[in-house]
Amino acid sequence: MHKFDELDMKIITELTSDGSISVPNLSKKLGINTSVLYSRIKRLIKKKLIKKFTIDVDESLIGIGVRAAMGINRDPKLKDQIHKALLKTQEVVMITEVTGRFDILITVRAKNLEELHTIAIEKIGKIEGIQNTETFVELQRTDKDPVYTTTE
Repeated sequence: MHKFDELDMKIITELTSDGSISVPNLSKKLGINTSVLYSRIKRLIKKKLIKKFTIDVDESLIGIGVRAAMGINRDPKLKDQIHKALLKTQEVVMITEVTGRFDILITVRAKNLEELHTIAIEKIGKIEGIQNTETFVELQRTDKDPVYTTTE
């Protein structure tokens, strides 16, 4: 396991909150030299603590009006085949294997409830090996940026 100090944790907390902040502005905010910050970020990428930089899209502006979680029970013999089929399903944006009453939880996005119904029945429900599903429509969502601290 890699060791990360308090400054590393402050850097990833700030970048998680705003990945588009410039290095000079972040160095001022953290009160450290710009060149030190550049080298710290490069080290965090090299050590794979920072896996990628990305954007957060307001999906409602491109017609995505419904997000849902779907619990799935599957035939364990067809696990890999089902996983591959779910990856090929454009509307599936996340696949998580879990413990509990479901084998998999997926996150699905759709234009509206009618399209969600079609995805659930015609696309996901017809994948060989899926035994049953239960869909949970997202009514409201509050994302919270994590705050990272050292765990020494």
